Amino acid sequence: MLTIALPKGALLKDSIRLFQAIGLDFSGFLDSSNRQLQIPDTTGQAQALLVRAQDVPVYVEYGQAQLGIVGYDVLQEKQPDVAQLADLGFGGCRMSVAVKASSPYRSALDLPPHSRVASKFVTCARAYFQSLDLPVDIVPLYGSVELGPITGMSEAIVDLVSTGRTLKENNLMELEVLYYSTARLIAHPVSYRVNADGMGQWIDKLRQEALAIA
Repeated sequence: MLTIALPKGALLKDSIRLFQAIGLDFSGFLDSSNRQLQIPDTTGQAQALLVRAQDVPVYVEYGQAQLGIVGYDVLQEKQPDVAQLADLGFGGCRMSVAVKASSPYRSALDLPPHSRVASKFVTCARAYFQSLDLPVDIVPLYGSVELGPITGMSEAIVDLVSTGRTLKENNLMELEVLYYSTARLIAHPVSYRVNADGMGQWIDKLRQEALAIA
């Protein structure tokens, strides 16, 4: 049976809608009274796991799931050994550098050397500032990263931005965009090559549906 890893959070509804469009129904995960983390499709052809977004590529890489949906931001941060098959077009956001709106900085290069930059995306933040040849101290935070500049813990943050509303409400402003992120379809590399559980047919349908949505 084909196993699919679905992400909790912002991508879940669109992910379930996409699979419904190709004949696989995992809408049970949207029932607030349901506590199951693994449910079968009603046709019995597949099952889905509900996991944290950051864990989707882990389940796929280790073969507990043959397919998964995850944001490009997670793939950039984790660098997992998975096959990236399609840009699904939903869940659009961007990875940005932001600072206090009252700060004198107008670009990332304006930051003083060895400034503190708070982020939950440590790998991406470090790689970006290394590409600028600007030494900074990365402060790992996994809650409200916006508090870094507000409290003075950091001069800047690297974080996902969707509408920008949270930044504005906390008197922060974007300086740079590192990259844009959307939901991606990923697969276990070996399972993909050998077409395990007939996954090729489902991949083709998902790609076609993603193109239709776009």
